[in-house]
Amino acid sequence: MKLEKLIETLGGKLVQGSPQAEIDGVSSSLFASPSELVFAENAESAAKALNSFAAAVVLPSGCVQEYPPDRCPNPCIVEADHPRLWFALAAKLLKPLVASSGIHPTAAVGAHVEMDAGVSVGPNAVVGDFARLSEGTHVEAGAVIGKHVRIGKFSRIYPRVVIYPGTQIGDRVVVHAGAVLGADGFGYVRDPASGAYTQFPQQGTLVIEDDVEIGANSTIDRGALGETRICRGTKIDNLVHVGHNCDIGEDVILVALTGISGSSTVGKGAILAGQVGIGDHAHVGPGVILGGQSGVFNGKTVTNEGLRPGTVLYGTPARPLKQVLREQAVLARLAKKAAGRDQGTKGPRD
Repeated sequence: MKLEKLIETLGGKLVQGSPQAEIDGVSSSLFASPSELVFAENAESAAKALNSFAAAVVLPSGCVQEYPPDRCPNPCIVEADHPRLWFALAAKLLKPLVASSGIHPTAAVGAHVEMDAGVSVGPNAVVGDFARLSEGTHVEAGAVIGKHVRIGKFSRIYPRVVIYPGTQIGDRVVVHAGAVLGADGFGYVRDPASGAYTQFPQQGTLVIEDDVEIGANSTIDRGALGETRICRGTKIDNLVHVGHNCDIGEDVILVALTGISGSSTVGKGAILAGQVGIGDHAHVGPGVILGGQSGVFNGKTVTNEGLRPGTVLYGTPARPLKQVLREQAVLARLAKKAAGRDQGTKGPRD
């Protein structure tokens, strides 16, 4: 792709080099080839990028006081407000589409399945009756697509993914290996007399909206009587669990080993770091940032109200990180004083 096409699509300003330069990929400054793009965000990284073999460098305006003279081949320099984002978007544009390989002979495709142009179904994959796979979607080896599942355009289902019947998946969704979507939620009713548990009906649906990415071995349960919904643009890491009836808002980040219990909500743009635990019927407000291993108790609501944007909440129950650090400092002082008193009351050794 010509550099001018990237600039036309993504914005930015070409301050050195030819707009006709051909760019075929992205790389780091250390490994870049003469046809690849690199990025820099500060003076130190800019120096490395400008001395690399890369065809083009994207960096922020004012990052470098004076650009080096043209070398051979001429370096192309693009100034952009957010170089890292520009670089990431360019990488998507430069990444070639996965070619359709059609339906593998060992794939099992049920009755009345609808498939648009460019759909691929890999070896030993299973597509249930009445499923619908839209244009450009790839179902890879060993994946299982249940009955009446709907998958949108240009989505990619990696090997050994299991999608339970009735699940709906939007456009450009990526589901990594081993993920399980739409399984029964963990809902049981206990008989107080016998102590036996009976499953509460788990007959709802799961809806995954456009541009969602779901990491390897993550699990998302369908609703009990209603729906579980993962909204547009949310990114879910590996080994994450989302329980039944949850509503996860747009552009949410869920990091590895996070667990969200049933009937909870997470607001738009929230970030839940690794090993965060959310109780059932809890609510995490828009834009909230929960640090690693934080927790929210059942039925509680956590918001950014009264806090500066970007405040990190930490601990269980989750509260501002500065407050947690003050509490820990007080506890440390108290422990030190208690240890001193204990030392003072000891008698001489025998």
